[in-house]
Amino acid sequence: MTKGNETGWNIENSYANLPESFFTKQEPTPVSDPTLLVLNDSVATALGLNVKELQGEKGEALFSGNDIPEGAEPIAQAYAGHQFGYFNMLGDGRAVLICEQITPSGERFDIQLKGGGRTPYSRGGDGRAGLGPMLREHIISEAMHGLRIPTTRSLAVVTTGEPIYRETEQQGAILTRVAASHLRVGTFQFASKFGTVEDLRALADYAVERHYPEGLNAPNRYLYLLQEVIKRQAALIAKWQMVGFIHGVMNTDNMTISGETIDYGPCAFMDAYDPATVFSSIDTGGRYAYGNQPQIAGWNLARFAESLLPILHDEQEESLKLAQAAVMEFPKLYEAHWLDGMRGKLGIFNEEEGDESLAKDLLGLMKENRADYTNTFRSLTIQEEIDLFEKPEFVQWKERWEERLNRQEESKDASHKLMRKSNPSVIPRNHRVEEALEAAVESNDYSVMERLLEVLKNPYQYTPEQCEYAKLPEPSARPYRTYCGT
Repeated sequence: MTKGNETGWNIENSYANLPESFFTKQEPTPVSDPTLLVLNDSVATALGLNVKELQGEKGEALFSGNDIPEGAEPIAQAYAGHQFGYFNMLGDGRAVLICEQITPSGERFDIQLKGGGRTPYSRGGDGRAGLGPMLREHIISEAMHGLRIPTTRSLAVVTTGEPIYRETEQQGAILTRVAASHLRVGTFQFASKFGTVEDLRALADYAVERHYPEGLNAPNRYLYLLQEVIKRQAALIAKWQMVGFIHGVMNTDNMTISGETIDYGPCAFMDAYDPATVFSSIDTGGRYAYGNQPQIAGWNLARFAESLLPILHDEQEESLKLAQAAVMEFPKLYEAHWLDGMRGKLGIFNEEEGDESLAKDLLGLMKENRADYTNTFRSLTIQEEIDLFEKPEFVQWKERWEERLNRQEESKDASHKLMRKSNPSVIPRNHRVEEALEAAVESNDYSVMERLLEVLKNPYQYTPEQCEYAKLPEPSARPYRTYCGT
């Protein structure tokens, strides 16, 4: 057991104070030969951990679960959720929450081992994870952080020295995930479906105290919780849409109470703009397509509101009214965030009635001409010519846009700076991610991933190094597909 004063651990286990039905005490399953492949120095430092102490064998033991920090009480969390619209009893099937780390600034973060072994919620699975999917989560979550989108972070990745078996044999790996918490909509669904009202109230009190402490003195703290989660999710989903991010599996157990993006399984970034874009191999009906994400978020939040009905008000009818009124705010909140984001992408500071049609007309031209989403806005920002800009319809649109810019007080230079802040020069292009994963997994070459991560660290910089990573992939007859490997 590693002592906290050596590595900087400052541990609490507040989730374990909830009713026992919400978790099972669970040690991670030891592995035979762990090797530390990735240590995220910036995350470790922000957590207050000693990077030097975490390198080598000590880090390998900790991040594989072979050693547990002193004071930690590892658990597997129970939760439920709607998966592709169908309700299921779920839980941490291959993740172990090691502890909560209190940072030097007083913030609280979960430290979780993903791929840490079987738990009571494994449903017959081996509780392990493969190297490729764990590196993928590391890349995408770090890219999301660079894009200034709330997200869980990756602290470390280790290989286990043991194979796992999916369609093929893979190297086993464990990712150490850092999250504001792992409280999910599905956690509340579990409490409402399988627990008592007292259990639900205890969970809600915990969520308010942990994420929305200003609501502790609200007239109705549970309504306050619902409203604040709705606000954060409206802002989050709008940020996804601004960069063309497709989560791929927006089940209710993958929506956090904190407002962070979580669970990078079949996610990917859109190239050619099309609201119907789907990458996930299991999303055959397009339920979680890019254009459906706002509606699905609203659906998920309605399920969250349903789970809170027993505690929103003593009168059932009044509780329902409160929940419905709160959920009805989501579309308006989302649309406001979306339009504000689109104004930024177009260099617009003030508000005019025609701004929404201006943005949507551009998106329509992009869809009609199969224009790349990120690079269209990038080219507008740096005034670089692309094929779309030669189209007569675009020339007409551009005249409207320039007239719109001329009607605001801010200068063209100010608009240009706003566009640079709003339009990333690079995203984690799917072919670049696959290139990095192949080099790492097949050839043990991590330099490709490291270069990609360096470019993605500051995606709004517009550096010469980013130009190469802004290039589109070669045309392919096969559509890009992602899989639920994480």
